[in-house]
Amino acid sequence: PCPLHLPQYGLVFDAGSTHTALYIYRWPADKENGTGIVSQVEACTVSGPGISSYADDPAGAGASLKSCLDKAMKIVPAEQQRETPTYLGATAGMRLLREQNSTKAEQVFAEVAKAIGEYPVDFRGARILTGNEEGSFSWITVNYLLETLIKFSFAEKWEHPRETEVLGALDLGGASTQITFQPGVAIEDKNTSVFFRLYGTNYSLYTHSYLCYGQTQALKRLLAALRQGSSSPQQISHPCYPKGYQENITTADLYDSPCVHAPSTPSPAQVLTVTGTGDPAACSTAIQKLFNFTCGANRTCGFNEVYQPPVRGQFFAFAGFYYTFHFLNLTSRQSLSDVNSTVQTFCKKNWAELVETFPQEKRYLHMYCSMAIYILTLLLDGYKFNEYTWSNIHFSQQAANTDIGWTLGFMLNFTNMIPTEALEHVKGHQPGLWAGAVSFIVLAI
Repeated sequence: PCPLHLPQYGLVFDAGSTHTALYIYRWPADKENGTGIVSQVEACTVSGPGISSYADDPAGAGASLKSCLDKAMKIVPAEQQRETPTYLGATAGMRLLREQNSTKAEQVFAEVAKAIGEYPVDFRGARILTGNEEGSFSWITVNYLLETLIKFSFAEKWEHPRETEVLGALDLGGASTQITFQPGVAIEDKNTSVFFRLYGTNYSLYTHSYLCYGQTQALKRLLAALRQGSSSPQQISHPCYPKGYQENITTADLYDSPCVHAPSTPSPAQVLTVTGTGDPAACSTAIQKLFNFTCGANRTCGFNEVYQPPVRGQFFAFAGFYYTFHFLNLTSRQSLSDVNSTVQTFCKKNWAELVETFPQEKRYLHMYCSMAIYILTLLLDGYKFNEYTWSNIHFSQQAANTDIGWTLGFMLNFTNMIPTEALEHVKGHQPGLWAGAVSFIVLAI
């Protein structure tokens, strides 16, 4: 086939706080810049921790990406690799490292760029996304995949789907969480608003990212708070961990992040013993204390006095929201009361019972109760969903065989694949009109 009609490829690294993934996308070159066209060919998980963990070994961060890049080079045909746009976006893990030590963050990026630069791709840079970008690109991904922005109709032309409401996006990472939706009111705080013009339609979105409220950091802060309140600083009772579970953790590990405030007198590294007590009510109380739910005068807010209009419409909840709810079998639109009773029952099971029931889940098994209660607190008390709007939340990892997250929206945006104008003009006129016009011009000349 002539090279014009070869499918094209794009690569995006999602460098999160706990791990990195490489997404490989493909789209047909000869189609209009439409929708429902870009598909995910492969998601490759990089082994090892997130790139922010390589602060003291930046070269290791670069080296870690190689096996996924090798895999991509087997998928993208050799003759097309040089024009394959390749991006790396880092999120809250690197935001935190930059806060802690910007020099180390820059060294990590330099090594990552060097590693990708050794491959024959069109590398367009590695950078940290802002929280607003992370939220709004996820929103674009969800709405692009579910065709709420535009659809190819039976009449073979692109048109706005009638009466379709756009969907909100709820993202939960290891270090931050994002909420993005189209509110029914004007947005009062310009720091939380983002504007897109897509396919000739204007979208004014509310978006906010809460740093340190991703699940890894939140549960670390919970542990530090439980230690603060403990009578013996070496022994911590953990109400969210199952009865019969015990682990050791060092103070160095506990206080290694800017999200966790170390006690005013830092002691030399000590080993702490954490013992589960399996008490969901106490767990819930302890988790509530990680948030400030009081709002400033006469304004609606989420938490920590951040402005947020009331949630509106349907939402897709993915990433951490999905993983925990999938594990608990709660992704098929159960009512809030069913969700609550499932979580309560799970949280009361002791460690021996859990290990017997879920032998293959050993690694995170002790954490699912705290994650579930954290998610419920975040959605209900934080974002202000209630028993009526709860049914508007869809817990989902994928749509149209494609992972939901910021990477697809980011690539669509930066490769200009979503036109800002409506697509009616793109399709051109019927050939008959063209022939007539051309002969008319020729005759006129």
